[in-house]
Amino acid sequence: MTDRRQFTARLLGTLGATAALPLWPRLASAQTPEVVRIVVGFPPGGSTDNVARRLAEKLRGAYAPTMLVDNRPGAGTQIAVGAVKEAAADGGTVLLSPPAPFSVYPFTYRKPPYAPQDVVPVAMVCTFPFAFAVGPAVPASVRTLPDFIAWAKAHPAQAAFGSPAAGSTPHLLGSLLGKMAGVELTHVPYRGDGPGLQDLMGGQVAGYSTVLGSYLPQLRSGRLRLLAVSGSARSPFAPELPTYAEQGYALENTEWFGLFVPARTPQAVIERLATAARAAVAQPDYAQGLAEFGMSAQFVGPKELAAKLKADTDFWRVQVPRIGFTADS
Repeated sequence: MTDRRQFTARLLGTLGATAALPLWPRLASAQTPEVVRIVVGFPPGGSTDNVARRLAEKLRGAYAPTMLVDNRPGAGTQIAVGAVKEAAADGGTVLLSPPAPFSVYPFTYRKPPYAPQDVVPVAMVCTFPFAFAVGPAVPASVRTLPDFIAWAKAHPAQAAFGSPAAGSTPHLLGSLLGKMAGVELTHVPYRGDGPGLQDLMGGQVAGYSTVLGSYLPQLRSGRLRLLAVSGSARSPFAPELPTYAEQGYALENTEWFGLFVPARTPQAVIERLATAARAAVAQPDYAQGLAEFGMSAQFVGPKELAAKLKADTDFWRVQVPRIGFTADS
């Protein structure tokens, strides 16, 4: 018969072996809901929506059994941010967003329906530059950014550029170009790149500022000419296109999309989402899918992304007053 001491020893040994089993997966599965929503502040079909759906596919099973994309367009993504702010902080609601709602809007909107600290940055999942282009409203001899600036100074009544929205980063970058070059560039806001690029190629507006990927399908038409890209280096998707800096304008800005969660989300859930996002971004077919939109797959974790967001915010804190734009102007 097993005496009491032997029984106790075996019991402790069994408990010790159980405790040695990985505890994290059991806790993580309990902390993450069965269904997780990726909230996007843009309508279906755009680049942000495309990234969200590719991420949802990669995160399915790795982060949650079911991953859904929830499009909440309107108010320059503020509706989407507000929805995530009010969501349960259990990892079941994730925002995919560019930095502008947190780095730009605090300086262009008097009272956004959220504060930047209402959400926590988790992971950067891609990067992409902006670019400036001209169309047939500008003479064919204009082939560089200095050419365009010289033409704009000589033709002030025609010196206008469009962007996908007032207060968008492309709008602000175009306005900064004018400030740096000492020329007044009139901004023409559009409701997205569709109508804006149509007017550019139709000669209704001289120039246009938006993400590089939006121009790529139109390059073969010959009805627009790319003049500059905003990254710190040339883009692999348009290697012949010089940067703003190469042409004498210290205008560098690389956009990114990141994942955010409500501020009260437990650190263990944040780390689990970041780990799953890292694995997703590393998959070759994810990068290949993004390349169609002129985007590069790139992962950055929570701490690094928080630092990046702060740097972006510090930049726009200075530049927005210099531009003089507010959402009410």
